[in-house]
Amino acid sequence: MDIPSFLRTYPPFDSIDEEQLERVVRSTRIEFHGSGDVILRQRGDPSEAMYVVRKGAVELVDDEQVIDLLGEGEIFGHTSMLSAMSPSFTCRAHEDTILYLIVRDEAEHLLGTHSGLAFLSASLRRRLVRALDGLNPQTVDPWQTPVGSLVRRPPVGLSSRATVREAAELMTRERVSSLLIDGDGSPGIVTDRDLRSRVLSAGLSPETLVRDIMSAPVVTVPDDLMVAEVTALMLERGMHHVPVTNGAGAILGVVTEVDLMALELKAPFSLKVDIERGNTANEVVAEGKRLPDAVGTLVDANVDPVDVGHVVAVIVDALTRRLLELGIREHGDPPCPWSWLALGSEARQEQALLTDQDNALVIDPGDEALEAVDPYFERLAGYVNLHLERSGIPRCKAGVIAANSEWRHTPAQWAERFRRWMGEGSWVGGAMVAISFDYRAVAGPLEIEPAFDRLIRTASRQERFLRRIGTTALEARPPTGFVRDTVMHRGSGAAEALDIKQGGITLITNLARTYSLMSGLSENRTLRRLHGAAETGRLSQEMVHGLEEAFRLLWQTRLEHQVQLVRSRRRPDDQVDPSTLGPLARQGLKDAFRIIDAAQDQLANKLGVGR
Repeated sequence: MDIPSFLRTYPPFDSIDEEQLERVVRSTRIEFHGSGDVILRQRGDPSEAMYVVRKGAVELVDDEQVIDLLGEGEIFGHTSMLSAMSPSFTCRAHEDTILYLIVRDEAEHLLGTHSGLAFLSASLRRRLVRALDGLNPQTVDPWQTPVGSLVRRPPVGLSSRATVREAAELMTRERVSSLLIDGDGSPGIVTDRDLRSRVLSAGLSPETLVRDIMSAPVVTVPDDLMVAEVTALMLERGMHHVPVTNGAGAILGVVTEVDLMALELKAPFSLKVDIERGNTANEVVAEGKRLPDAVGTLVDANVDPVDVGHVVAVIVDALTRRLLELGIREHGDPPCPWSWLALGSEARQEQALLTDQDNALVIDPGDEALEAVDPYFERLAGYVNLHLERSGIPRCKAGVIAANSEWRHTPAQWAERFRRWMGEGSWVGGAMVAISFDYRAVAGPLEIEPAFDRLIRTASRQERFLRRIGTTALEARPPTGFVRDTVMHRGSGAAEALDIKQGGITLITNLARTYSLMSGLSENRTLRRLHGAAETGRLSQEMVHGLEEAFRLLWQTRLEHQVQLVRSRRRPDDQVDPSTLGPLARQGLKDAFRIIDAAQDQLANKLGVGR
């Protein structure tokens, strides 16, 4: 296989264009190393090139201990090359080996592309895991374990025509905590919790049929899904058992929360359970204050930063729901149907340790006027907002909270507000879109999503509105990079700190929201919006890939910064001191800024506006 064909098979070369691939090939040298030859020496001279294994294998050695073995297509030396620092490991030929060497200038240019940033960002996220145990990263990062590896036995099944008594006997005999139920259509599931909560506590007969108490249709996950994603799903949906399927869709077995806890992932599960068990507001508040410690555990475990943000939002949801339950217990049953909405970052499930409350209420008083029932919901919202604040989640400084009457309306009033925001030419309308069009129903019996989603999808036909919201997404630009320990900005000189949120994360969030609205989508999570825009042809897959990795890298930097502040007993913020960033992190962030700027240029061209 010739050089270009070989490189094209592996990242980051698999996503670059033909012209750049030709430049890489022209700058590539070929080296041969016999078994045992040292290619780069730990604590030696910095690497002058990026190495690609063409044939053979290369050992990474830390103080004479082999910690990883690189095979064909894998890359090394780039970290040392970019940072101009000594290699962290000795790189030694495991057998007779042929290497491709890509010279510094071309390698630096390559790593600045969208695919290069994706590769660099993934390398950054893996660095601690590989340094500790490169041969088996799952031993130090259980969150990156495929969930299929946790399946211990085939599922135990039962007919839907069986009785509860037979189900209990089968569970006892097989020593399992769940049964898959063979229903008329898709399968259902019955768990030991169901027997306690739906049969014993409800006083049902042991002769009740299991089809009357089972959960159906059952939610399943594929066996190659990472534990981190499965954990977030189970937390979000309050599930304690999840069937795992193979590539053909057949159920291999059932994974339980106990299986996940065995991987030392107790922090988020136990925190959510303890919140749900809180008997008073004070108890719930006390548990809520444990959130920073739980986040620290996830960050230490090198969990994907987007998954961490998801788990934070799930915990905040649990706090909100339990406080609503306690508030209803204190103030009495609601006088009419209602729905509590999360807005902004909580709606997107993208929350860090520095977050605030953005919430609202939809109230359906039926034939009565809103004024007749609103005093009750004002008290309920005030109760929840107060105790969320006591838990460490402050109220929105702009007053976007349900205790504020401006954020409690009937469905018809909310629909009118959405139409007015889309029709307004003022900045206020754009600001409200940035908060309110990112919404998610958290609790309450009133179903409002179908109507709200239909309304949001109409934005794709409102050209003036799209131009305005798009222009808002272009108002702030990312930094240009770093000079020593300062952050450089276009036109405004240097800053002592990097605002990781406003200078990066929010810019991608705004771009994703704009493209989602243009595409007629009602999705609210940033990465899903970007992928949805690619599916509709609004964004290229290459641009989405680059923005996604930039988003993950920015989030990782944000979370690590905030956890460090909390552990030093300081209030979390988004102001990252550049002196705390290593050379590789700086390079990755600089490339992320460049990709964001390119995406903004592309949007400006679509809108026909200057920058």
